[in-house]
Amino acid sequence: GKTTVSKLLADELGYKLLSTDALIVEHADASIPEIVKKNGWERFRTIEKEVISEIAEFDDCIFDCGGGIVENWENIIALKKNKSTKIILLEANINTIAERIQGSDRPSLTSKSIVTEIEEVLNKRRKLYEKAADIKVDTSKINPLETVKFIRAKLKI
Repeated sequence: GKTTVSKLLADELGYKLLSTDALIVEHADASIPEIVKKNGWERFRTIEKEVISEIAEFDDCIFDCGGGIVENWENIIALKKNKSTKIILLEANINTIAERIQGSDRPSLTSKSIVTEIEEVLNKRRKLYEKAADIKVDTSKINPLETVKFIRAKLKI
């Protein structure tokens, strides 16, 4: 999903791609599972906020952000201070999301099954996503190239 689309969009536009997850790993000198296991999600979110505040004013960049950035609204405020920033929400149905993240090293947010966890997390964040997004794209039935084409058309670029 988002990683592939972000890379394709950055390549097409000639923009720099910045992955907040990669920057968090670099900042903490530890993998995300290590950060969460050793220090918990709260520490991860603190580092995430620091990273967002460092990059928020950059122009001509694509930011590949994790879905949890909306859990601290200060992240969205920081990103939206830059008038050229557009927040794009890539949506998909629960089964598609589960298929896409299956086998990743993404640490679990709960001890529940992946489908139940996705459903609960989406329900918790849905209103925040809706409020933050400038553009929404349902990627359940379109491929990454079609997603990029849709985004470019919406942004008129």
